[in-house]
Amino acid sequence: MADQALQLSKGGLSAAQVGAVLRDTYGVPSVRLATGERLVPLLAKRGVRPELPEDLAALLRRVVTLQRHLKEHPKDRSNHRGLALIESRIRRLARYYRDRKLLPETWRYTASEAVLQVE
Repeated sequence: MADQALQLSKGGLSAAQVGAVLRDTYGVPSVRLATGERLVPLLAKRGVRPELPEDLAALLRRVVTLQRHLKEHPKDRSNHRGLALIESRIRRLARYYRDRKLLPETWRYTASEAVLQVE
């Protein structure tokens, strides 16, 4: 089962997508129950580790879509505030991951770099 997870991950699926495929296709209710450890550490042991943690990447995708929206609708003040809140969440999460050595110490959030990292 760990080999199947490894193949799916190398195929470009995120950890959540791998878990969903294992659940739906192979009938594995929980990777943790089947292997004794969580999926991300299991994949990291085998040398497959995403460039960015999944939750941070999802927030960066949200920022990019909000930036595109705000270019077309610059007077949308509620989404300006939403963008500020998401950017704040990204900075806090990045600090957490830098402290735990999951991100390099030099990694910093900038709006222009977010577009490059998502694409």
